[in-house]
Amino acid sequence: MEQNLNEIPIFFAVDDAYIPCLSVAIESLIQNSKKENKYIIKILYTDIKKENMEKIYKYNKENVSVEFVDLTSYVETIKDKLYTRDYYTKTTYFRLFLPDLYPQYNKVIYLDSDITILEDIANLYNIDIGQNLVAGVPDGVIQSVPIFQEYVEKVVGINDYNKYFNAGILLMNLDELRKFRFLEKFLYLLGTIKFTVAQDQDYLNRICKGRAKIIDKGWNAMPIEELKLDENELKIIHYNLGLKPWHNDNILYEEHFWKYAKETEFYEEIKRIKNNYTEEQKFNDAETTNNLIALAKKESDCVGDDRMKKRVGEEELPSKSKERVMVLEKIEKLEREGRFDEDVENDPETIILTPENIDYLRKKSYSKIKSKVANTMAKKFLKDILRDNKLIIKEINGIENLQKVQTGAMITCNHFNPFDSFTIESVFRTSGQSENKKLYKVIREGNYTNFPGLYGFFFRNCDTLPLSSNKRTMINFMKAVDTILQRGDFILIYPEQSMWWNYRKPKPLKNGAFKMAARNKVPVIPVFITMKDSNIIGDDGFPIQEYYVNIEKPIYPQDDLSEKQNTEKMKEENYNVWKKVYEDFYKVPLTYTTIKTIK
Repeated sequence: MEQNLNEIPIFFAVDDAYIPCLSVAIESLIQNSKKENKYIIKILYTDIKKENMEKIYKYNKENVSVEFVDLTSYVETIKDKLYTRDYYTKTTYFRLFLPDLYPQYNKVIYLDSDITILEDIANLYNIDIGQNLVAGVPDGVIQSVPIFQEYVEKVVGINDYNKYFNAGILLMNLDELRKFRFLEKFLYLLGTIKFTVAQDQDYLNRICKGRAKIIDKGWNAMPIEELKLDENELKIIHYNLGLKPWHNDNILYEEHFWKYAKETEFYEEIKRIKNNYTEEQKFNDAETTNNLIALAKKESDCVGDDRMKKRVGEEELPSKSKERVMVLEKIEKLEREGRFDEDVENDPETIILTPENIDYLRKKSYSKIKSKVANTMAKKFLKDILRDNKLIIKEINGIENLQKVQTGAMITCNHFNPFDSFTIESVFRTSGQSENKKLYKVIREGNYTNFPGLYGFFFRNCDTLPLSSNKRTMINFMKAVDTILQRGDFILIYPEQSMWWNYRKPKPLKNGAFKMAARNKVPVIPVFITMKDSNIIGDDGFPIQEYYVNIEKPIYPQDDLSEKQNTEKMKEENYNVWKKVYEDFYKVPLTYTTIKTIK
């Protein structure tokens, strides 16, 4: 079954007691919906009265489909493994079954029922989740209670509590969850580890760590005073734990709940629930929260703590590599002097590449065999470094800009790490373009001729295009570039020319990439990789970087401009795009320490 373009699959999981709240959630969803979308609402349950179902079915309309899905027989097979406590029921686990239950969907939204929606839910669905398993908002309760912060870092194993997401509002990447064999891993963990504080939410965070996209906190705003958002920031309000306006007075954001509750058939029943909610019940709610904090404290106290050795900024870090420190000092010196196109690494001495020693288009049989072997090895190498967190790709933004280019193209990227090309290779494969196109990589002459070991083998054989100081070789290089672009393949090039390790700013660009694009009348696809320190310290004593790959709109040459004019125009536009990405991501203006003016 193929999913329609504007279908928004939305899942709730409820028991009969939560049907009145569900009606408020659906009412608010529909009032903020748009006619051009089709909202597919599926309600997972095991025990709901028929009359309550009938009231919810009334929300069916032209662009809203409501269906109740009975999971009784499904849950029966694993019910003994599903641990619950306090007011939790087994329905809380239902979201974890969605990847296997609904193979027809690529991604879905899961929503708890204790919410009010203030913005079109399609805007949540349309967030680019990349290769992440889920997208969610940091849990507000965790953010406001230090004992819970300790618990999620020490017991659940999330290295930074700010990355621990609340599972009540989730965008779920079912495709990636299936590839990851999520349900199989969850059921295994159920039999080996018992998380008693947040149950299924703890399991989700444990399994998805490193592949959970953190999104705008407005999508899961909890009524906690110290985390209060402005009205214009609110998208979904989540009345979590005891913060429920249908039980208590003076709950933050309660006016939004009552606004939509008045429009439902359950309004009078919701008022009765509130009026009949006793002081004893309110006391028990408070005790439940206190017991939960005590449980988190007890479990944290039973676990050792090695976080001080892992965290960036603490004193007990591994010693930093002297070589890396010297590289950073050299980068500072070169920036001050405005020498942006000089390399800072101690690369092997360059051996001149002559025409007879390079088969750019791999026409010879031996070249084809070595290329096939090298690409197979590189694919495994890429998988391994991603698995081992030696390369961390946190987000891929704008992948549609890569997907929509049907002609050949030059991909430009900032150059700050030997793994740059593996990052772009991973993005290229993710985009689906690798099914019909090849990605060639422009590299330094010395990296091709005499770089040692496995990297040297990759440099010589993984669809690389080495530059050369030999004029005859460069003539062949240019012919190969023209052939590659004209037949519709992509070429990755670093127009900054130099590689500055972990340098975050865009550097001035050279003409080459843009001249080749202009001559072949193909676009340049600007890619700028931004980064943040991870909590993983590399062998050199520095934090491994988390990469955010920003793929911007293709820049096309104009028919009414000359090759030279297009070269300058495309180069300037590429630099300005990179500059904007840099400033938007790091929230600082782009400046250099050099006294020279950078355009």
